[in-house]
Amino acid sequence: MKAPETHQALIPMLGFLLGFGLLAPCFAAAQNGSPQSIPSDELRSVAPNVYLDCERRTCDFNYIKTEITFVNYVLDRQSADVQIIVTREQTGGGGNEYTLAFIGLRRHKGKDATLRYYSKPTDTEDQFRRGLVNSLKQGLLPYVYDTPLAEFISISYAQKKDYRPTPASDPWHYWVFGLGLRGNGEFEDLSQRYSYQVNVSANRTTENVKFRLYAGVNYNHKRYDIPDEEPIISDSNRKNLSASLIKSIDGHWSWGGTVSLYSSTFDNAKLYTSVGPAVEYDIFPYSVSTRRELRIQYRLSYTMRDYYEITIYDKEKENLFSQTVQVVLEVKEPWGSIGASVQGSTFLHDLSYNNLRAELGVYINLFKGFSFNVGGQYTRIRDQLSLPAREFTSEEILLELKRLATGYNLRFEVGLNYRFGSIYSNVVNPRFGNM
Repeated sequence: MKAPETHQALIPMLGFLLGFGLLAPCFAAAQNGSPQSIPSDELRSVAPNVYLDCERRTCDFNYIKTEITFVNYVLDRQSADVQIIVTREQTGGGGNEYTLAFIGLRRHKGKDATLRYYSKPTDTEDQFRRGLVNSLKQGLLPYVYDTPLAEFISISYAQKKDYRPTPASDPWHYWVFGLGLRGNGEFEDLSQRYSYQVNVSANRTTENVKFRLYAGVNYNHKRYDIPDEEPIISDSNRKNLSASLIKSIDGHWSWGGTVSLYSSTFDNAKLYTSVGPAVEYDIFPYSVSTRRELRIQYRLSYTMRDYYEITIYDKEKENLFSQTVQVVLEVKEPWGSIGASVQGSTFLHDLSYNNLRAELGVYINLFKGFSFNVGGQYTRIRDQLSLPAREFTSEEILLELKRLATGYNLRFEVGLNYRFGSIYSNVVNPRFGNM
């Protein structure tokens, strides 16, 4: 969507001027007196109606409503003058890039713009939300500058450096390292459960190359003491190590390769060692991936498998070639969003051993106040070569210690939502949380 020239010219200028500026709460100013006393109701009537299309885990709605008081917040886009679509992508440094698409509706139709906000991985929740609110203020200003509200808005400027370092100024040369350790436990008279996870990572992301290294260990222990019987004890673990290198070719193509080691008692995998190349094509340019993408990916893998137990095919070890094709669609538009993917994989020595998975998630604003969502995943399973030959015990089945034989996996959800009454949602009341 291309913004009119007037709006395109205003956005960079206003964004520069605002920086870390504060916009004075206009309605408080109206009540306390101003060069021209204007009733609050009149100001409210000329304020733009804003529909903030953002996930709650990204946007603190109460904080935004408290800090930006010069607009009306509405519950659906059909009542809005401005729709703001907020999307997020992780940056190579471990932070996030937030794309704020401002879409003019009704009286502001055609007045569109896009801003971006970058958060650092070390930002606190308060630092992040203040930065996001500042970007929202910058983008909203063109929708109020030609109304009586402009009289109550003050602008200041504070120099602000870009969060993205240049190679010359970055002593780490874009490398980001991580170390994680977590554990939990629950103990009672007749039972005990505890687990721990350890992971390390090393990542480097530039415009042309993306490198990922990850290693993790997961251990789970459960014990149940049954009177007059032997205790039931279960121990399971999973370990994995992977390294991938992705190289950009142009705005649509990329290629790469992956090496991985995997071990899991649940999957009867004593050690899987895999290596293989991959290539990907995005129908849409990667530059618009926050709003839409249609990626087609092909991967070829060679895996050396060493099993804990002899499999149903009488194998202790085997070497296998496999291939995977995946198509991913992601669309985020004013009317809603769609996410879908189809993935098919097969072993090359026998194509009858295959796996087909389809996923779909749709959220649509059908009409004013009415929304519809559907989601689900279906997997057709024909590739369980690692299943142990022996029969499982009741304890192993109930405690989910081993993967069971199955021909499919299905899960889904459907939802309808209808809201009516007041279209506004400006009031914030924190009492009793969200009760």
